[in-house]
Amino acid sequence: RPTLFNMFFDDMITRDNLGHVRSEATVPAANVIENDTAFEIKLAAPGLKKEDFNIDLEEDVLKISSSTKNESETNDGQVHRKEFSFTSFSRSFRLPENINIDEIKAEYQAGVLLISLPKQQNAAVEKARQIKVG
Repeated sequence: RPTLFNMFFDDMITRDNLGHVRSEATVPAANVIENDTAFEIKLAAPGLKKEDFNIDLEEDVLKISSSTKNESETNDGQVHRKEFSFTSFSRSFRLPENINIDEIKAEYQAGVLLISLPKQQNAAVEKARQIKVG
């Protein structure tokens, strides 16, 4: 019979496509949408600021990452408490060859990072590039 702890633990842990265990709490969900003119990646990452994201393009791999540190301190006479947390994630997406790398755009609004990847015919693959979040 499952315990409350086991049910909670099972809900938090899943396996990726290679069978490795990963925590859903630290890996934002992503949707990839294709239309006639572009691909869009929507990454759910509430509570962050646009400055918290690093988006890099290396050859045909787009890597989205973030690392943040939060600290709070309370000192009420006899009670002294200092709390801190570190949050980080990294997601990578292999891009098709027909992406216009000069027109890639990223914006962060309402907890969602949106990366627009316009298509073009015969696009050349650039070796490395960083994309600024607007």
